[in-house]
Amino acid sequence: MMTHARHRRHTFALLTLVVALMAPPRVAAAPQDVEKGRGPLKVFVLAGQSNMQGHAHVRTLDVMASDPVTAPILAELVDADGTPRVWEDVWISSIGSADEQQVGALTVGFGAGARGPKIGPELTFGVTMRRLLDEPILIIKTAWGGKSLNTDFRPPSAGPYEFDESQLERFAQQGKDVEAIRAAKVEATGRFYRSMIEHVRSVLADVERIHPYYDADLGYELAGLVWFQGWNDMVDRGTYPRRGETGGYDAYSQVLAHFIRDVRKDLAAPELPFVIGVLGVGGPVERYRQDQQRYKGVHQNFRDAMAAPAALPEFEGTVTAVLTETYWDMMATALRKREGDLKPALKRIEEQRKAGELRPEEARAARAELRAKAFTAEELDYLENSTSNAEFHYLGSAKIMTQIGKAFAEAMSETLPR
Repeated sequence: MMTHARHRRHTFALLTLVVALMAPPRVAAAPQDVEKGRGPLKVFVLAGQSNMQGHAHVRTLDVMASDPVTAPILAELVDADGTPRVWEDVWISSIGSADEQQVGALTVGFGAGARGPKIGPELTFGVTMRRLLDEPILIIKTAWGGKSLNTDFRPPSAGPYEFDESQLERFAQQGKDVEAIRAAKVEATGRFYRSMIEHVRSVLADVERIHPYYDADLGYELAGLVWFQGWNDMVDRGTYPRRGETGGYDAYSQVLAHFIRDVRKDLAAPELPFVIGVLGVGGPVERYRQDQQRYKGVHQNFRDAMAAPAALPEFEGTVTAVLTETYWDMMATALRKREGDLKPALKRIEEQRKAGELRPEEARAARAELRAKAFTAEELDYLENSTSNAEFHYLGSAKIMTQIGKAFAEAMSETLPR
C-alpha cells in the first residue's frame, strides 16, 4: 500500500504534469493588484551556469513538508492540494536553461529544460523578494550549463586568457596544435559574458514585451545581480594548477572582481548590488565523510576565492556572499552513501539472475530484502523522493534549491539602497 506521503508525492507529480501541459496553475496575485505599480519595476539579473539553471525536479518539492525549516517555504509555493502557484507581479525572461527564451509569470518550470519540469533559485528568489519589497519584479535569468568564468564569462577588463607554460608544454607533449588551441580559446573567451549583457539590454529596451503589467510612467530600476557559478572553474586543473594550495584560486577572485566592475559599467549601473552564490556542493567541508577528505582543501580554497571580492573595500556594502553549503541536505547525502554501499551486493544478485541461479522474481525479492535491511520505510521514502540529480547539481533537490533562492533574496535585500 502506498504511504500517505508517497501518495501525496504521486498526486503532486500528476498535478504538476497536468499544470505544465494542459492548464494554467493557480494565480497567487490577481492582475488587478499589479496593473498600477507600487513603485518602479524592480529588475534583477540571475546569472551563472547549471546550478543557476536549476536541476531540482518539481517532484522533490513535497519532502519539504516534513522539515519545519522548509515546510513554510513549501506552503508559500503550492496550494493545499499541491498545485503550484503563479505570481502575476513577478515575471521572468530566461535564456540558456531551455532551447528557446522562456517568458512568463513566475512559477515552477523555469529551471533546466531537460527532463523537467525543474526549478532553480529563481523561484524562491522571486517569491521572497516580492514579499520583502512589496513591489512588482522582473527577473532576467541568463544561465548556461558547463561554463567557466575564466573563459566563457570572462569580462573584457580581465584581458585575454593566458596559457601558462605548463599548459603549453603539456599540449606539445600530447602532439596537439597549440596555435589552434589558442585560436579556439580566443573565440570562446567572453562569449557568454557578451550574451548575458546583450540579453539584459534587449529586455530592458522593451520591458512591456516581458512584463504585461509594467507601468511605463513609473519606469524600472535595475536593482541587482546574483552570480551562481563555479563548478567548471573549480575542477579546472589547467587554469588553476595550484588549486590545492592556499591562494590557488586567486585568479578566479581577480576575474570575478573584473566581472562585477564590467557588468556595472556595461549596464550603466555603477553601484549595482551583487550577491555571490558561493559554490557549496557537498555541504560544509568540516562535515565531509572520510571518502570526501581528499576534496576538502580544494573545495574550501575555491569557496574562499569566490567569496573574496565581497571583502574588497571598493565593494563594501554593495557586494555580499552567500555560503550555499549552509543549505546542503546532509540526510539525503548519508542515505545516498548507504545506497552506494549496497552496490556490490546488488551486483552479485544481478549476476546470479543472469546466470540463471535466481529467477527474476527471486532477484526482485532479494533486492527488496537487501534495501529493507539497510533502510527504514521512512528513509526509503526520503531517498526516493528528495533528490533527482547528481551531487554537482545540488542533488537535484528542491529542498536545497528553494533555501538557496530564498537566501539570495534576503542577502540582496540587505544590499539595496534604503
